[in-house]
Amino acid sequence: MPTVSVKWQKELLTGVEIDTSQPPYVFKCQLYDLTGVPPERQKIMVKGGLLKDDADWSKLGVKEGQKLMMMGTADEIVKAPEKGPVFMEDLPEEEQVVVAGHSAGLFNLGNTCYMNSTLQCLHSVPELKSALIKYPHSGRSNDLDQPSHLLTVATRDLFSELDKSVKAVAPMQFWTVLRKKYPQFGQLHNGSFMQQDAEECWTQILYTLSQSLKTPNLSENLDAIKGLFGIELVSRVHCAESGEESSETESVHSLKCHISHEVNHLHEGLKHGLKSELEKSSPSLGRSAIYVKDSHINGLPRYLTVQFVRFFWKRESNQKAKILRKVDYPLELDIYDLCSDDLKKSLEVPRQILRDEEGKKLGLKSKPKSSSSTVNDVKMSDAEGSSKESGESSMDASEEVHDKEMQLTGVYDLVAVLTHKGRSADSGHYVAWVKQESGKWIQYDDDNPIPQREEDIVKLSGGGDWHMAYICMYKARVVPK
Repeated sequence: MPTVSVKWQKELLTGVEIDTSQPPYVFKCQLYDLTGVPPERQKIMVKGGLLKDDADWSKLGVKEGQKLMMMGTADEIVKAPEKGPVFMEDLPEEEQVVVAGHSAGLFNLGNTCYMNSTLQCLHSVPELKSALIKYPHSGRSNDLDQPSHLLTVATRDLFSELDKSVKAVAPMQFWTVLRKKYPQFGQLHNGSFMQQDAEECWTQILYTLSQSLKTPNLSENLDAIKGLFGIELVSRVHCAESGEESSETESVHSLKCHISHEVNHLHEGLKHGLKSELEKSSPSLGRSAIYVKDSHINGLPRYLTVQFVRFFWKRESNQKAKILRKVDYPLELDIYDLCSDDLKKSLEVPRQILRDEEGKKLGLKSKPKSSSSTVNDVKMSDAEGSSKESGESSMDASEEVHDKEMQLTGVYDLVAVLTHKGRSADSGHYVAWVKQESGKWIQYDDDNPIPQREEDIVKLSGGGDWHMAYICMYKARVVPK
């Protein structure tokens, strides 16, 4: 095994051994370790020629102590890291949240899982957090009561704390203010706080925020809650007996999925929920009569909330009972057929844009528009821009909450599920299942966040004593105008 010296630039490498049983490429790798010049960049002169990677050493006649010459430039030398490995627990908490990929859980303060699960779902709405950040730290408008102001401040502060922490947070201040504003959540039984209905908690919190986030001194957040969660309904109220007919409009924060033996899927339950019977006085008949109320969606929100009507009052036991029937719900919900004719027209163009975009992802070509379709598109666009009853009607209230360059399509993606386990609304356990910005799902079981698979989220559809969906929140799929 001969030992040679190698001249490279201004350096002379001495005592370099050549293992003649190995091809020259191995020798070049030795030089790479010494010089940083990759083998493919090395040019080594031997016998007036260049040393090839697969040459035969026995034919090259290299002798002990021979001096070889190498040309070539080295890679930039990789410096050793100035700092050693950093463990997650040594990072600042804000950075730990980023690494963990989800925010903190909430301690159960004594049957407060209904409140914790509601807060985790609402906390996942970035536009709501943006509106809360702009809420003043002190002072309130004259038309807002002090408990509502304090509850809004507590919501803002709690959401901020959740975003900065990986360790579970105790929502003591929020809970204290919630009980002052709504005493029902402070009910005691045998000295302990009672379990409450998560849907009632959700509804009361949104109602309070709808009042506080549209105060006059916050014009940029005018009606923020309506823009985010408000669903405009237009209804035809008809009495078959008298022939009387009227129409009415209203704004709600959720759709109801009514459950009966005919309902197997969310879409069927929503259709049932948009039709109802009511008894009221008939002027023409001079007595009470049955009226049928048939509703359609006339304005869409950015976040569509659906409540499964699982609880009803059982007279014989004098308590809320639970419908355990399995009702499937999708990851993607299209509510086009539940919309009014006016809204359907305004949705046609954005829905075609959405279909074209999704087709491109699948490698499909969009259909060329004919002159007639172009005219129709213009008409639809004009109608969309001029009609107050279009899908944009509940969106234009706030520039902060809504990007005016985007438009709704009537298609929604599931982003949060609030489940209940147990037989009664006044007992059992509530849990939130929330989709993160990364696309991963986290189960928030009070102070314990647990990663979940997306395919398991739609299995929370009921049919037994396991967790079953009580509230689903969907996020609108939007397209550029």
